[in-house]
Amino acid sequence: MKRKYLTLITIALLITSCVKQRTEESTKEKEKEAKEMKSGLKKIPILNFGTFHMGFTNDENKVEFDEHNKKNQEEVHKIAKMLSEFKPTVILVETRPSYNDKLQSLYKKYVQNPEMKFKNPNEVELLAYELGRLSETKRIYGIDHKMSYNYKIGSEIDNKIDAVMHDNYYANPFAFYREIRNDRGEKSLLNRLKMTNHDEFLDFLITVNADILTHVGSDKGFEGADEAAKYYQRNLRMYSNLNRIKLNENDRVFILMGASHTAFFRDFISRSPKYKMVNTFDYLK
Repeated sequence: MKRKYLTLITIALLITSCVKQRTEESTKEKEKEAKEMKSGLKKIPILNFGTFHMGFTNDENKVEFDEHNKKNQEEVHKIAKMLSEFKPTVILVETRPSYNDKLQSLYKKYVQNPEMKFKNPNEVELLAYELGRLSETKRIYGIDHKMSYNYKIGSEIDNKIDAVMHDNYYANPFAFYREIRNDRGEKSLLNRLKMTNHDEFLDFLITVNADILTHVGSDKGFEGADEAAKYYQRNLRMYSNLNRIKLNENDRVFILMGASHTAFFRDFISRSPKYKMVNTFDYLK
């Protein structure tokens, strides 16, 4: 009887020990997970890259660039090769989601035949497709969302808020940014894109496209701020389109957009509990 009693105690101790060990292992695993989440190790890396529109665009401000020029195309492909070292599993571009079937069909054809010609190539065909081909990316989607806003509102109403600041700013925006030189046309494509992706220039793009309009309004109105809010809304909707894409922690996302959108996404991603931004200049060298 005594021996049986001791056996039961031994079994009980073994069970307790196993339970304790599993509990400790579970606690350690949870602590490890919490630590990884806190440090961002579980977050999905994003290379958020801004460019000018290399083909036709309705944008008011255009950059002179001959997308059919062979030398220009070679320069773009060199940049695509640099960025392809990021090895994205997913590429997102500034086209509407409704265009996705056509976007993916053309991309597959390009991967099979990188010598194929596009009638009116832009940064998607010139840069995103080549980057994807080099990095063997399988998935590409558009996340654009069109919304118009009147950034000329300050010259169309009797501005009672701060007409002097608004008018002086638009007369020469770069005078307010000593660290930014407005000589993009004189630089190589690589250097122009490097400048475009620096924080100072991205901040400038948010201000010139939206925030400066908060200096515009009637006596009791907020006409300028309301127009600026539309541009914020467009970018937030584009960011929502990013969140519609099914991603997991093993994905690596490359985003190619006009740089003003890149600027907004930089701010959104920097606060995100899901994504982490990689340093563009680790790849754009």
